Amino acid sequence: MDVSQVLTQLPNTIHCIDMHTTGEPTRIIYAGYPQLTGTLLAQRDQARQQHDHIRQQLMLEPRGNPAMYGAIICPATELVATGKADVGVLFIHNEGYSTMCGHATLALGRFLVDTHDANVFPRRAQLPFDSTTQTMQLRLHAPCGVVSITVPTNAEGTRSDPTRPVSFLSTPAYATALQLTIPIPAGARWPELPAQRDSITLDISYGGAFYAIVDAAELGFTSGLATVDLDATTRCMQQLKPYLERRPEIVAAVTHPADPRLSFLYSVMIVDATIGNRPRDVAGAETGLCYFADNQIDRSPTGSCVTARMALAHAQGRRAVGQRWAYNSLVSNHFQTDEFRAEIVEELAPLSSAGGRPSVIVQVEGRAFYTGAASFMVEAEDQTSRNGFTMEGVAAAPLPVPVPSSSA
Repeated sequence: MDVSQVLTQLPNTIHCIDMHTTGEPTRIIYAGYPQLTGTLLAQRDQARQQHDHIRQQLMLEPRGNPAMYGAIICPATELVATGKADVGVLFIHNEGYSTMCGHATLALGRFLVDTHDANVFPRRAQLPFDSTTQTMQLRLHAPCGVVSITVPTNAEGTRSDPTRPVSFLSTPAYATALQLTIPIPAGARWPELPAQRDSITLDISYGGAFYAIVDAAELGFTSGLATVDLDATTRCMQQLKPYLERRPEIVAAVTHPADPRLSFLYSVMIVDATIGNRPRDVAGAETGLCYFADNQIDRSPTGSCVTARMALAHAQGRRAVGQRWAYNSLVSNHFQTDEFRAEIVEELAPLSSAGGRPSVIVQVEGRAFYTGAASFMVEAEDQTSRNGFTMEGVAAAPLPVPVPSSSA
């Protein structure tokens, strides 16, 4: 038997499909992951407590990299059992687990339509197909709730159509804090923040995860995102994000009304409303640079934060229902394509958790593409890659004290 066949038959082999959405990867784990049980949030707890070494293997080096992102397909959840969802998912990254991810949702939409393996997606044959629009609908149970995805297909509905964008409808999104003034003490400063500034102003909004949204100029980056020094912005985020996570006003603003496991600041989004690739069918465009997890930079415009930014703009009176807007990343601006487009499709009743402001349902659309397929394994003798690693983590770890050799 050839080595390629031997390797893929090793115990605990994980099978994946790799995709990207505006350059941001999604490693879809569709087979080989240990079976998870219980509610979706219970499955997430189980994955974290019992199988986190698999996340590290797939996301970190040498199989992945610190910018890798992943999605574990969960065929059975409590909402799939009641018919409210078709399939579940857990989102993973270099640090842990997300509650929502827009770019991965767009990629999953295509993959779940394209797979016809009942072991991977038992409800695939039951998805409704609209032959007039040549689209297929599916309901994805994410940790934040059910997200409805519309996937363009061929005339028969047997596979997705990559020439047209996938779209999803968000869970209710809302702004929780407007124009918060956050003091910046000496120990939390970064070089670009002007010496006379002792605070910054930002907003907090929820789009399936909680985001701090702050203008680039507010952080001292006077050229905005037209030209970006990633070393400088990363240095800023290394100071700012951990500091924000400890601030009591931020902790209060990221408290989820339904489940404390969803109550945390997921990301800081640096925005610039003055630039951005703008297609003809939108009313405006802007650009964002998203830092999440362990200083991971989203290559895409960040679909869940697009949702949060639309909700924020609506709360500020800057975005009406039905007004289409383009959201860019550095990558979409560079290639002048594959920006995300979004619009508010419904305004819901005011929420006490949003300060009495309405929540909204946002439609986000974008394009995702296949990049490869892989089977990953760990040989029994391999100690280096058993839990994955990063070079930053290796470099920061203290070296073991050498044991003196015994004299003859």
